[in-house]
Amino acid sequence: RSSDLWPQPPEMTSPSETISARFYHLFSGAEFIMKFKSRYLLCEVVMADPLERKHITQELVITCVKDAIYRLHGDFGLAACTISLSVKYLNAYTGIVLIRCRKEFYQLLWSSLPFITNLEGRGKQHPCFFNTLHVGGTVRTCQKFLIQYNQKQLLLLLRNCSSEDERNSIRRSIMSCSLKDMEEREDAQSEEDGDDTD
Repeated sequence: RSSDLWPQPPEMTSPSETISARFYHLFSGAEFIMKFKSRYLLCEVVMADPLERKHITQELVITCVKDAIYRLHGDFGLAACTISLSVKYLNAYTGIVLIRCRKEFYQLLWSSLPFITNLEGRGKQHPCFFNTLHVGGTVRTCQKFLIQYNQKQLLLLLRNCSSEDERNSIRRSIMSCSLKDMEEREDAQSEEDGDDTD
């Protein structure tokens, strides 16, 4: 019965109590779905030897990020950031990483990234550092920035090329750094993530 699902309102003796009683009657016992906003950090993993970036994996990045957060902000920072922490995009050839975090705690994550000095994979430590390129509220804003960033980097790289084959190889590597698939997934899950624009 509906009377069993919804609690009965208390006695109404005045207009103000009538409003509060109706509010209590309508919303007490109801289940609400909370929508949390996210922030996306677009980062570049810089290594002395670019060929070592092929060992980068999403699990490796998450592990190193969590370790840095714990060292800098302790248990509270780790617990706050881990709630929705995830790597949404990773290109091991260009070193581009897109990390998602809750909006309320993204500054904890942001401040921890400079303390990552190496990535440990397959029993080896690879010295590196995280260069934060952009912080956005959606995947789309990060993609727009990444396109502009790639265009600038492409011009710089092409100036230093010595052969046409090297130029073509660089073009393919840069153009493969696309977040189109991630953008489509974000549109499909926009209600779940509750993302806002900048």
